Amino acid sequence: MNAPARALESYWSSSIGKKLVVALTGLALVLFLAGHLTGNLLIYVGPEAFNQYAYFLHHMLHGAGIWVFRIGMIVIVAAHVIATIQLTRQNKAARKAYEFPNTIQASRSSRTMIMSGLTILAFIIYHMLHFTVRIGNEYNSLDRYKTTIHGVEGEVHNAWLMVIDGFSWWPATLFYVIAMTLLCSHLMHGLGSIFQTLGLRTQRSAGFIKQLSIGYSLVIWLGFISIPLAIFLFRGYFDGLAASGH
Repeated sequence: MNAPARALESYWSSSIGKKLVVALTGLALVLFLAGHLTGNLLIYVGPEAFNQYAYFLHHMLHGAGIWVFRIGMIVIVAAHVIATIQLTRQNKAARKAYEFPNTIQASRSSRTMIMSGLTILAFIIYHMLHFTVRIGNEYNSLDRYKTTIHGVEGEVHNAWLMVIDGFSWWPATLFYVIAMTLLCSHLMHGLGSIFQTLGLRTQRSAGFIKQLSIGYSLVIWLGFISIPLAIFLFRGYFDGLAASGH
């Protein structure tokens, strides 16, 4: 093993290295959530806008861009999960058991980071199987999931209708809301940890960072859960958007 590889392995094995990996991958995921939510909210505009967005994502860089992005996100999520689990194990091994558990001051979200993180990971896998790989449904085979959009010759996949039909099934909507709730509990604690690990949280800025974490998590939570709930509760509105051709 050469010197750079040994140095990298040594850094990864240290708690400081793992904390930095967790912080940087967490920051990437935080930024991804904002971008992903922005695109998803086009569902309210109508089929044309949402399908144009979906078509762009799947055809950027001649179709290679989406796969580069997906592989990158898988690596980021895997590194985040592995580093978090290993760091938690290291901390538990180094810390003596509390004599009085009731005196632990950590928040509920911080004490459940591992469980909420693993639940979110399970949701990501389900979400990709449902809407990306499209296993267990007929989104790829039925003619109703084919449409046309301005500026593109031929038929394209009707991603808008796929999402509408997907969240018209109550178990999918319920699972999504639960997963988003856990995600934002995870996010609320994680954002503060990112600032602390990167050396950006001071005694003076701690209050602002806490409020920022709460506010950002709330916006992400409300934005994401609004989509399945609106589709499930007000399907007629979305049918009207489809009929009007927007």
